[in-house]
Amino acid sequence: MPVMSSVDSIVEAMKRDPSGVRFRDLQRICEFYFGKPRQSGSHILFKMPWPGDPRISIQNSRGKAKAYQVKQVLLALERLKERGR
Repeated sequence: MPVMSSVDSIVEAMKRDPSGVRFRDLQRICEFYFGKPRQSGSHILFKMPWPGDPRISIQNSRGKAKAYQVKQVLLALERLKERGR
C-alpha cells in the first residue's frame, strides 16, 4: 500500500522532529486519520471520535506546522491506537 507507507513515513518523521514538519504533511495525516476538516480558515479543525476535547486545531506557519500542534496530533494518534482504530 503506497498511501499507508507514505503516511507511516510522515508519522515517523513527525516523531523524530516535530518542529520540522511541513504543514501540508500534517494536514494530510489529519485527513487520513480524522477525515475531512470540520472547519477551514486560519485554523483547520478536525473532530475527534471521543468526548472531552473533541477537536484538533492546526494552522499553517509559513509552510510549516507548529511543533506543539504536531505533538497534539501524535497524542491523538496514540489515543486512536489505544482505542483499536
